[in-house]
Amino acid sequence: MPAGTMFAKFKSTNVAAATTSQSVADGNPITQYFEIGKPVACAGPELAWRIHDAYRKSDNKECSVFIFEKKVAEKLHKPRRKETITELLKSSVKTLERFRHPRILQIYHTVEESADTLAFASEPIFASLSNVLAFHESKTYDNANVAAAGGAGAGVGPAQTQGPAGVQPQRPAHAKEYSFLDMELKYGFLQLTEALAYLHYSGHVIHRNVCPSSVLITKRGIWKLAGMEYVERMNETDLNSSIPCPPWSNRVSKMAQPNLDFMAPETQSTSKCSLLSDMFSLGMVICAVFNNGRPLIQAGNSTSNYAKQMETLDDMVHKLMPRLPIALQEATSRMASRDATARPTAQLLQLIKYFIDPAINALKFLDVVNMKDTQQKSQFYKTTLIEAMPVIPRKLWWQTIWPMLKSEINNNEVLAAVLQPVMLFVQEATHFEYDALMSATMKIVYNTPKSIQASVTILENLHLIIEKTKPEDVTTDIMPMLFCSFDGSTIQVQSAAVVAVANVFDSIDELSIRRMVLPKVKLVFEKNITDPKIVQNVLMCIERVMDRMERAQVMEEVLPLLANIRIPDPDIIMRTVRIYHKLFVDKSYGLSVETMATNVLPLLIPHTVNPALNFEHYCYLLEVLQQMLEAIDRQQRNKLKLDNLSMASPERHRTLRHQFSTDNMNAPPFNIPNLRIDQRKTSSAEDMARKNSGGSGMLGGWWFGCSPSSPDSNFLRVGNVFPNRRLSDNTLMTPKIRIAPSCASSPGGTPGSGLPTRRHSSIGPQERRGSAINLSPPTLARSMIGGSMPNTSSSVPFLLSSSMQSIRSRRQSTVLSSGPLGSGSGILQQLGSGMVRQLTSVSGTVSPVPLLRVNGARNSISHSHTNVRKCPSLNITFSQ
Repeated sequence: MPAGTMFAKFKSTNVAAATTSQSVADGNPITQYFEIGKPVACAGPELAWRIHDAYRKSDNKECSVFIFEKKVAEKLHKPRRKETITELLKSSVKTLERFRHPRILQIYHTVEESADTLAFASEPIFASLSNVLAFHESKTYDNANVAAAGGAGAGVGPAQTQGPAGVQPQRPAHAKEYSFLDMELKYGFLQLTEALAYLHYSGHVIHRNVCPSSVLITKRGIWKLAGMEYVERMNETDLNSSIPCPPWSNRVSKMAQPNLDFMAPETQSTSKCSLLSDMFSLGMVICAVFNNGRPLIQAGNSTSNYAKQMETLDDMVHKLMPRLPIALQEATSRMASRDATARPTAQLLQLIKYFIDPAINALKFLDVVNMKDTQQKSQFYKTTLIEAMPVIPRKLWWQTIWPMLKSEINNNEVLAAVLQPVMLFVQEATHFEYDALMSATMKIVYNTPKSIQASVTILENLHLIIEKTKPEDVTTDIMPMLFCSFDGSTIQVQSAAVVAVANVFDSIDELSIRRMVLPKVKLVFEKNITDPKIVQNVLMCIERVMDRMERAQVMEEVLPLLANIRIPDPDIIMRTVRIYHKLFVDKSYGLSVETMATNVLPLLIPHTVNPALNFEHYCYLLEVLQQMLEAIDRQQRNKLKLDNLSMASPERHRTLRHQFSTDNMNAPPFNIPNLRIDQRKTSSAEDMARKNSGGSGMLGGWWFGCSPSSPDSNFLRVGNVFPNRRLSDNTLMTPKIRIAPSCASSPGGTPGSGLPTRRHSSIGPQERRGSAINLSPPTLARSMIGGSMPNTSSSVPFLLSSSMQSIRSRRQSTVLSSGPLGSGSGILQQLGSGMVRQLTSVSGTVSPVPLLRVNGARNSISHSHTNVRKCPSLNITFSQ
């Protein structure tokens, strides 16, 4: 019969009785100091101690109270032996008080005795290892019975036993549902090893009863060694020597003897034990954990069964090894050896590879952190623990780490360091975990005085806290703390408060932003206007909260603040530029061009030559400046145009005509490629005519820079501007010609004269091209009667301008009969259509005209199949 099942019958009655009677400890003096609650576990020899949740009345500190009812011993033993069991349990508590070590159960209150009970208080206990293994053992029985009922007939693992078919044992009342993680087991075995090392080499005692009922698991998940009922003192001069000890006997009460299933074989066979006997017991505990809670030896308090099963122990251990971690297999097999000399000591066992783990080292330090000084604590919380937490399972976060951090919250000396891992908890916690486990503790942090660094840590991580906090708690607890931080006297706290506002501005209502946040932020800026870090934080805050501000407040508060920034730091400059750009792009702010021109650009333009800016910064700055200048340009142009249109009519037209006249046009010189005008030799009569008419007329002075009546201007030659071009290809020797007017209204026009028309070779047989371009000089006729007109341009011809039309209409009746330029006033009016008309001279002769064509559509000039391409215009003069 398994030991767990046997103990279940005993404990089921006790637990049931405890649940019905809330006054089990009445009469015991311990009730004066502790408020005792319900029973949660049991431990000790035959699980005689019932463990109750409790609180210390003086400080409400959580603890556990162990209660032993003397009547239990009376039921199991003869009445005269009750005193023996009571004294044994009392001595074990006093022994625990002597051995104060992090791996030994810590006693809060010494044992108290009444007529019916023994009781003492300890650190909070979750369960004994026996309670947890009983749960795993019963769960294995359930699975085995299910398999048997299904007819599977599956075999069981090493050292497993299966109950009768169809019989499902009741789960023991003391069983505690709990599942171990691999790291929990690793750390638990290491803690037991450290406890034994302390007892062996510092306490100089042998425990003699290392078994699951002597191992207690605290609510933080720490394994503590208790059960000091059977300790034996060792020879201090020779720790490796054996000492006499009584073997297990059926003649002695089982409650007064160690657990036979975990006893070392040399104790039973030679009545001697050593520190290596405890190592055998530890090896058997490890095997029981990996054997689904069942010990390899299940003697049932029978020495004969123990002896028989001990003969097959090596085989059972060998079969169990595949279930153990590889790094633990060799050490466990050696600890479970019947040969004591093959077992490792507790000191050596701590050094095996299985226990070398950064997470384990962090947890070890956390258990003894209360024994360290402030500097060691701070270094551990800020560095070691933060680095180890990612590899520690989340279950241990809340079970092992958080309780220790919670206890350090009230220690103002290390609060700043403790808050570093606390913020990691806040970040990783779910909303439920935060609300259930952290919220109450964080409220204490908000409302208690803190060091500068602690305040900075809280403020820098305030966005993480608000994300997990209920909205009502944000309003009542967090926001008052945030606003009060601006009133602090330290720059670090003020700067952190500004950063916090930038991070949590979504959680701040608009009224608070306008009335609380902005004035306080501005005050911090004014006090620290030369501090680059604070200025940058202020700009970051302004950039994020300005969307929640009114337009008037932005214009009145933000712009003057930006104007006061004088720090040439690139990051500050770029953040300032971004804010200006945001005001410019978002039209809701109403940033006017006057403000840009007078308040913004004068501040930004000097930064274009700031040597601290890199290329990307410079490009962005220049882009913003160009956008602002373009906006100013557009508005000013539109404004000026509207102003011009609103002027009186005569002045308006005069201004516009002057603005768009050729004198005000900034155009490049007008030169026709491959075209040159050469003067021919003239007779004395022509020279006289030129001298008499000098300065009069418009066409000559305006077009060629000389008098329009000059005979020398009547010849057209194509000049050579390319070095390899022949002169014969460029010179046009034109005869004296007359050109027909383009229409009947032209002065001197001869409509319907029927002059022959020639096509250029580039024009199709049926193609006739028309042009609206009139290249005729408008003042040709006036020059014959002594009229003149100012020269309006030296390079650009007058093409169909209003002045030409007015002159042409006034001089339609003028007819030129003879003279040096008596060829009519319609000059090349048909050049755009690709035709040239031959006119009859005054003497009645018709001069042959070689083909001369100006194509306005294709911008070409053709003469005898010689083309000059891309001519923007053509200057033509005439002779008599």
